[in-house]
Amino acid sequence: MDDTVSNLVKRFKTNDPFEIALRLNISVWYENLGDGTRGLYYRKLRRRFIVIHNGLDEEWQRFICAHELGHDRLHPGISRFWLDEHSLYNAGKYERQANKFAVKLLTAYDDPKKDESIREYLSRNQIPMEMDQYFI
Repeated sequence: MDDTVSNLVKRFKTNDPFEIALRLNISVWYENLGDGTRGLYYRKLRRRFIVIHNGLDEEWQRFICAHELGHDRLHPGISRFWLDEHSLYNAGKYERQANKFAVKLLTAYDDPKKDESIREYLSRNQIPMEMDQYFI
């Protein structure tokens, strides 16, 4: 996973998940996905899509985009939905991996500062506090 994130950041010279998706020809759409779904990744006829719930704030939209990029890079050929009840609180293996990928991608250009807490570090990198458990 570290190599995958590192290679993406080096290749595209950014850790912005929206820019990376664009450069990988992954379409990003914003739709009302309802209360229980924050985002999804799917492939259809060799085209790739990330759909992000349009009711989320900017921080969550950025994180969800990075999370869904994780599915694209780590779990090719598998379509995934970010469902709150499964992804946020009782994440399965693929969801945990995508969350870790997102945290690694969004912190790729930054190291914690001296005496900075993990929460402060994640906040500075616009990562939702609920994802602090995925910072390693």
